[in-house]
Amino acid sequence: MSKLVRDRIPHLFPAYAYRVLAEAEYRPALLDKLEEETQEYLADRTPEELADVLEVLHALAALHGLTPEGLEELRARKAAERGGFVGRVWLEDHVTYKEPNDR
Repeated sequence: MSKLVRDRIPHLFPAYAYRVLAEAEYRPALLDKLEEETQEYLADRTPEELADVLEVLHALAALHGLTPEGLEELRARKAAERGGFVGRVWLEDHVTYKEPNDR
């Protein structure tokens, strides 16, 4: 079972073999980890699993040069422009808008 693990795992479980990923290996490993943690959250739906997803998102944000605060600023700016998801708005189907005169 080879996978990306949290930084302190080698200290907690020293019996396993570990290595530091090369820079080119890191992003793909993070993307795999995001998928893994997202699947775990979807299965368990616990705040702890959601926190794991957020941890991976913070690591991915760092690859874009963003701090957690910078990522939050970007999220807040997008929310201010387009809203969030708390309104539970669901798009039913794509319907082409027609002007009232086009009927």
